Amino acid sequence: MMWRSPSMQDNSLHEMLMGAFNHLGKLAQGGGRDAAIDMLVVASECDEVGLGSSSKRKGKRIGRDKAGEILDIFHRIPRYATHGLGHIEELQFFVEGISKDRISDFACSFLKSFLIDYTIDQCTRLGIPTQSQTISSVWDVRRKQFASITTDLPVDPTDGRPLLFVPKRWLRYVPWINYEDYYEKHCPQDDITHVAEELTRVEVLTYNRDNYGVVAAYIEAKERSFADAANDPLFAQIPVRSARGKLAQIKKLPTGKTDGADLKYENAVGQLLPSLLYPNLDFAQAQARTDSGVSIRDLIFYNTQRAPFLKEVHTDYGSRQITFELKNVAELERTHVDQLNRYLAAELGNFGVFVTRHQPKRAINQRIVDLWSGQRKAIVTLTDADLEQMVEVFDSKQRDPLDVIVKKYAEFRRSWKMLTCRRSVTRC
Repeated sequence: MMWRSPSMQDNSLHEMLMGAFNHLGKLAQGGGRDAAIDMLVVASECDEVGLGSSSKRKGKRIGRDKAGEILDIFHRIPRYATHGLGHIEELQFFVEGISKDRISDFACSFLKSFLIDYTIDQCTRLGIPTQSQTISSVWDVRRKQFASITTDLPVDPTDGRPLLFVPKRWLRYVPWINYEDYYEKHCPQDDITHVAEELTRVEVLTYNRDNYGVVAAYIEAKERSFADAANDPLFAQIPVRSARGKLAQIKKLPTGKTDGADLKYENAVGQLLPSLLYPNLDFAQAQARTDSGVSIRDLIFYNTQRAPFLKEVHTDYGSRQITFELKNVAELERTHVDQLNRYLAAELGNFGVFVTRHQPKRAINQRIVDLWSGQRKAIVTLTDADLEQMVEVFDSKQRDPLDVIVKKYAEFRRSWKMLTCRRSVTRC
């Protein structure tokens, strides 16, 4: 996305990326093939960013043979031999096994120095804690080689490995220039084979290497239509009809675990809430944890602080993330409150939300208010009725579903203010 960005900085970074990559092609042509292969292998994975479809952040680098195939295009295609690649995405059209994930890794590796600075800046602005880390494989533009540096970066709390942030404006699920789009709309399939149904990717790539002009025409067409290129949202809301369907599914479920009702409830709420609360809260993950032998399902959201209420939650309770604990029970119990209380800590802040079927009884509400009084932890509760109201405003688009949580928080504040007044009559 950098090449079509209105940002001069992004344009310069794109030029730096292509300059670094094309340098390896020239190095290979000039007798430094082994060194170029070594650096290309290093650049083929960027674990600190972790983009891609793998379930784990730690990926696998390409082999030396595959790196050699990539460098061969600088020899086989005259345009690349003299001018280099214009877009790193062009690799998809000539080398088997190079797809969007690998393209992202190459880009992040060569731009790692910028991503380090960007991450440090974001951590400073948002108050994200950092630790001293040694980062390997950072491209040195002046020396034209990779090096290691030591700096302060955020770390993954699960494994202690460093993290790098990427600007949202760069991100797309699929590159604007991509093989699937080329194959469907531009590839002269009849020229390659008379049986299009049997056409393989390897055959297309071989044809492309011998007919660069076809690929060049596709790239020029994509560059002309750059106005249509935009970063993708990282989350897609479900339509109103689907939201109503999820709500109906939730309301029909019995409480408890009969016939897997608890799992069905958690899955339905886990699909509904992220859509209702986006973009004010960015859905992070669903997770299962165990407390005193009891399995607990949470939804974790990033607090974007887009709304005044969310800024207040961040300021008053230190909540960079907000936990929604799902309980398909007939009534909340004291143990449920205590479990969520223990989970709310420095990493998540002191604000949490129960999502359950019915309004808590008076004794449970009193326990929740006592938590605020003693530990300054705030817990609000969303019921089936609240979810229904959120879906209604989601449908009408006249209000924000977040307003329902704001209302519940206002009710919570009234409760603890009344308690304070009762305990200190002279001040009221």
